[in-house]
Amino acid sequence: MATRILKNLKFTTTTATSPPFTTALRSKTTSSQYVSSRARDPTFEKHMTHYKNLLKVISIQDLILSNNKNPPSISLDFLTRLSQTLHLNRGAAAFLHKYPHIFHVFYDPSEAKPYCRLTETALEIARLESATIAASEPVTIDRLVRLLSMTVSKSLPLRAIFKVWREVGLPDDFEDSVISKNPDLFELLDAHEPNTHILKLRDNVNRDAFSAAVENWRVIECCREDDGVDRTEIRFSFKHGYPPGMRLSKNFRAKVKEWQRLPYVGPYEEMGEKKRSKRGMMEMEKRAVGIVHEFLSLTVEKTVEVEKISHFRKCFGIDLNIRDLFLDHPGMFYLSTKGKRHTVFLREAYERGCLIEPNPVYNVRRKLLNLVLMGRRGFISGDSKLRDGGRSQVEGWKKEEND
Repeated sequence: MATRILKNLKFTTTTATSPPFTTALRSKTTSSQYVSSRARDPTFEKHMTHYKNLLKVISIQDLILSNNKNPPSISLDFLTRLSQTLHLNRGAAAFLHKYPHIFHVFYDPSEAKPYCRLTETALEIARLESATIAASEPVTIDRLVRLLSMTVSKSLPLRAIFKVWREVGLPDDFEDSVISKNPDLFELLDAHEPNTHILKLRDNVNRDAFSAAVENWRVIECCREDDGVDRTEIRFSFKHGYPPGMRLSKNFRAKVKEWQRLPYVGPYEEMGEKKRSKRGMMEMEKRAVGIVHEFLSLTVEKTVEVEKISHFRKCFGIDLNIRDLFLDHPGMFYLSTKGKRHTVFLREAYERGCLIEPNPVYNVRRKLLNLVLMGRRGFISGDSKLRDGGRSQVEGWKKEEND
């Protein structure tokens, strides 16, 4: 299996005054200033507090499952050397100690050192996720076809897809199980760079048949029995919702309303020639918003690291800074900086930290998150081999193995 190695922010009340337009039209600030000035959403921040630990757990899980031992396991020494890479601030042993429902540390007398493996519960969840992804193959193929259809050249570097394979619900062997088994849809080409491949969509795929996820919301809005709904405004609109306590100025609301009415080229439509006029730049910015909105809609958990989606920027024909694009539209996206990474969420897809419309793969991954939330609950706090660290902890693992 290919291994994917993966500041507590206080909620502040913010007044939105800058217009949701292209970065070039926004008042000049540094990136760090723009990030720090955003309105915090306590619900997403609380969710991210646990989610960042889940990402660390998944990284260690991938390392364990990539080992050929039976059962799969890795040495604590090896994991300790990766502590900084995995952002295990207090060390590997302390992190494993926090999640006894997921990790089991044992002493291997043949190698005279401690090892770590998954508990039966965590191992069963990993098996269940693989089985669920395999059963969702038609959905997975559709997501990959749509990703390629949004690009300018109908192709993507394979390394970019490797960046988001888990986010879009691909199996870890997707090169063989998805790409190679569907030659009528995908073509793998050699790139100009050495050891680089390009995944291209076959010409026989009709991308005109695709409609963006936002279209479903527009249809529902137009069908509402509400005389106050202006169907001409809905045509190019996106769903908006803002963090609690975020005061919206009158000027900001007017700018949002104007932006909602602005026509744009959808993510599956031909982009055409770029216009350098003010209106042309605004339309290009709205197209970019439509693309990243669709990208997030295609992910399993409607969230992705900004660094990962940035790898697709040029392929999608986006000239703007992706992170600033998310910050310019706080009613559609929420950017969190917890866990030493910038993570963006599709705001409309969440309610109280959970997906409104969960999918089978998401439901399985929630089981692992539930184990993270359990922490050490259910374990005896007085047990020295679970509680003590350092040398006494290793001695406890030796004693457990002998017993």
